[in-house]
Amino acid sequence: MTTTPLPFPGRAAEPLIGRLTALADPARLRLLHLLAAGEFSVSEIAEVVQMPQSTVSRHLKMLVDQGWIASRAEGPANLYRVYEKDLAPGARQLWRLAQEETGSWPEVAQDRARSAAVVAARRAGDSASFFAGVAGEWERLRAELYGDRFTRSALVALLPAGWVVADLACGSGAVSAELAPHVARVIAVDHSPEMIRAAKRATREHENVDLRRGELEALPIDDASCDAALMLVALTHVADPSLVLREMARILKPGGRAVVVDLLRHDRDEFRRRMGQLRLGFEPNELARLLAETGLAAVVVRPLPPAAGAKGPALLLATGERSSDSKFDSTVDVSTRKPASSKARRAARVAGERTVR
Repeated sequence: MTTTPLPFPGRAAEPLIGRLTALADPARLRLLHLLAAGEFSVSEIAEVVQMPQSTVSRHLKMLVDQGWIASRAEGPANLYRVYEKDLAPGARQLWRLAQEETGSWPEVAQDRARSAAVVAARRAGDSASFFAGVAGEWERLRAELYGDRFTRSALVALLPAGWVVADLACGSGAVSAELAPHVARVIAVDHSPEMIRAAKRATREHENVDLRRGELEALPIDDASCDAALMLVALTHVADPSLVLREMARILKPGGRAVVVDLLRHDRDEFRRRMGQLRLGFEPNELARLLAETGLAAVVVRPLPPAAGAKGPALLLATGERSSDSKFDSTVDVSTRKPASSKARRAARVAGERTVR
């Protein structure tokens, strides 16, 4: 039987093949998502996607050659952007399909958070250039003369002086030491004996810091005894975030506030293993749901703009408030996952206090 080969479309297929080839790389898809949202220079793109500028330039060249993006000169830099209305009809359909299929990628969300910080920094630079003279130099001059810590100290001083604040997973005690001068009492909890010893050194000048060794799943703190509870980059280290957040809510007084900072969902598994974390961060709606399930009200979760030069994944800030009619179960026994008795709870608190004496 003789078969007749199908005719190869030849040059007529080249535009389609070129466009598909450009979309066949995850890095280029990330660049297209970024440039569909705004206009960026090569250095800004490299900062957002955390790739070398040479790699970014190589990908940009292919996207320009295939008609996916356009560039324009502004001063010494070239600015790149996707202009969807200028795409050929077939390319526009391909891009919309690619957007739908890849828009939920964790790295795209990370890029989105970092791009917001880049845009904010650019606008700040433009504003400084506009307000020439002393106004434009004031922030730099103030930092040179007085440092950059006083602003944070001033903000912390807004805390009510009578508050009791829980610093959960306090680590080496730096946050507890910063809070202590401004509130009545800080209860600092960590499960690591080494961290507790480091925190004891860091807070030795503050008699109102109460250091306790204990687990986040069974806090050595009485019910409804804290005006606020703080947990910084610790939730990704625990096996059961829901249980830990419920404990956090339990110790709050009615009207007390919970503050959680942790990682925005990402895909850097090597980073996770190196940092000893058990999960790849949280989606904003996921963390909001976990907090709401504890009974906390007025829950707000938002990505934080990444700091300039930060190498780790982007972060989330979550807050919630214990309402006056909220009721919570007793501390959970981590060995059985069952509510502990009041006697066991008191024993855990006493044991935590004895650890650091």
